[in-house]
Amino acid sequence: MPHRNARLTVFGRRLLVDRVCSGRPVAHVAAEMGISRATAHKWIRRWRAEGDAGLHDRSSRPRTTPHRTAADIEERVCELRRTRKLGPARIGPILGLPASTVHRILTRHRLNRLAWLDRPTGVVIRRYERDRPGELVHVDVKKLGRIPDGGGHRTLGRQAGRATRSSMGFDYVHSAVDDHTRLAYSEIHPDEKVATCAAFLTRAAAFFQEHGITRIERVLTDNAWAYRKGLAWKAALADLGATGKLTRAYRPQTNGKVERFNRTLLDEWAYLRPYTSNNERTEALADFLHTYNHHRCHTALDGHPPISRINNPAGQYT
Repeated sequence: MPHRNARLTVFGRRLLVDRVCSGRPVAHVAAEMGISRATAHKWIRRWRAEGDAGLHDRSSRPRTTPHRTAADIEERVCELRRTRKLGPARIGPILGLPASTVHRILTRHRLNRLAWLDRPTGVVIRRYERDRPGELVHVDVKKLGRIPDGGGHRTLGRQAGRATRSSMGFDYVHSAVDDHTRLAYSEIHPDEKVATCAAFLTRAAAFFQEHGITRIERVLTDNAWAYRKGLAWKAALADLGATGKLTRAYRPQTNGKVERFNRTLLDEWAYLRPYTSNNERTEALADFLHTYNHHRCHTALDGHPPISRINNPAGQYT
């Protein structure tokens, strides 16, 4: 995968190739895309030699790993974990391996946490995700009280902030999260009416397309009226060629990825610091989203940011 500040995703590399093939000088295209001429020439050479396949990241895994634990021993480690629920400190002496080696093997096979396993069978049941970008997008709305000029109760104290809190109204943060990549997009609106939700979905799809997710197949939402009955929402889905899915009633866990994103949204943006105005908080959203998508380590992606899954659709990291 590219380093976290890399200028080009796979989508950006295709854009580079298209612009150069249209007859423009490589140096000009490189300058406008913020990369060096050497980098631009490298991707052009790969594309000419290998076609579109050459624009994808190459694995940094070494061709041979002579000191890696044998496959049959790794299988024995996994079997002891599934059948007897043993940890590294107990599996190690049984197989004559250091506990640290056993832990790496369990982590590689995603068996390092017993909470992820079905106790009777040892099958991994905790984590689930779609196989490819765009297969399922989670959508939800988070309601936040607006901040008066000069600050609310977090800045002035609860008693001083209480007088203006009820008269300020609410912001509605509409968010969409791709199930496979965890790439996220959010907008702030004054309501959650059907037309607002439909327009948001259209812009979210355009955002995903800009980042290489060219098609959205399904959209998962809760049972709000706008999603169940709204004609404009259904028309937006039809324009995208996507199918709408609703969660079970009173089961927000079904839409868990965007619900968890909402919590991160609150912790790392909305309540990160005392804002002195509603506009100040609104303007900080763009920086948060860029950090979340391009730089913030995501535990479900083995410590990589969501944008890395665009370059590495199979989700395999080295």
